[in-house]
Amino acid sequence: MRIHRILAEACVVLLQQVFEEGRVLDRVMAEAFKANPKWGKRDRGFVAESVWEVVRWRRALEFVVGSGDLRSLLAAEWRRQGFDLPDWWEWAGESFDEMASRELQINSQPRAIRESIPDWLDRLGSAELGLRWDTELEALNQRAPVFLRVNRLMATKGEVLSWLADENVEVAEVGGLDDALVLPLGKIFPKRLVQDGRVEIQDAGSQSVVPMLEVEPGMRVVDACAGAGGKTLQLASEMNGSGEILALDVVARKLVELKRRAGRAGARNIRMEEWGKDTLKSRIGWADRVLVDAPCSGLGTLRRQPDLKWRLSEEILLETRDLQERLLENCLEFLKPEGKLVYATCSILPSENTGLLKELVLRDSRWKIAQESVVSPAETGWDGFYAARVERR
Repeated sequence: MRIHRILAEACVVLLQQVFEEGRVLDRVMAEAFKANPKWGKRDRGFVAESVWEVVRWRRALEFVVGSGDLRSLLAAEWRRQGFDLPDWWEWAGESFDEMASRELQINSQPRAIRESIPDWLDRLGSAELGLRWDTELEALNQRAPVFLRVNRLMATKGEVLSWLADENVEVAEVGGLDDALVLPLGKIFPKRLVQDGRVEIQDAGSQSVVPMLEVEPGMRVVDACAGAGGKTLQLASEMNGSGEILALDVVARKLVELKRRAGRAGARNIRMEEWGKDTLKSRIGWADRVLVDAPCSGLGTLRRQPDLKWRLSEEILLETRDLQERLLENCLEFLKPEGKLVYATCSILPSENTGLLKELVLRDSRWKIAQESVVSPAETGWDGFYAARVERR
């Protein structure tokens, strides 16, 4: 494929938005494709591949080309993809031949360069995970397949498999998860089928959290950090559309998206509410189950969100841990005496996970950790997740 100038320059603009303006990669790409409807499938593929891989391998590419300039990083990435660069593309740093030589030296470079992460994050991960940090990082730099979750409110797994076969969509079942399906690596799930409602796009690691709540039809459940509602909708499916789910979030626009998705999924037992000053006070002792899918570093999702590692900082992580602790303690007050709470993050750092829970039970003797689950990207090929169920002693 020939590199078209307009697409090459578009890649620079998109990388500026991610690296210099700190914008979210997914959102940047979606806006670019919406603003350029004349880009064909190959055009979109070229832009997406170029931008995502530069974001993922920024430090390694910088070593190879000898420059952090965006045009240079793109030159190194396109060389890696096998393109011959046109005469009009100028970059700083090394020639193609020298880049090839430097690429052979990557494996001898420090891990932060080799795996393309900030130095501070490499030190933190090594301190918290030890030898596991190497294998988890390697897994988190791999591309992620698309996972689906069968919406049992609208269809059985067998019915969904038949439907997808008729649509020529190849999927496989996922061991250990009743409702999970996975597409072959690199395959995209057609957008028109997402709108159908019979399946939701949801990573397998994410799907592993809700079963720990042990919900039953008719229960009252609080999803304290619902966001756009992936786990909220899974709860509705687990509860067979019965009972009441209170979906809370501090960002109202996320709940608007959840409302749209709930309508599509046929989930009628979800009530959405923005967090307010009286939210907790008015519902102390109200819930049979509480899910706290807490804000976190998101390090378990780097396969899908490689830009996260460049937006994170030590200061942000400390602030996030304080928020996690406050959320956990406050949300326990929602529970009935016999109720259960699941605390979850999409982080692989123990300080955001088991460390936080152990501090809670040492500080407050009313609670115990009844079950813990750690999803390792290296061991499963899923996003990294942690979940713990907390109950009264």
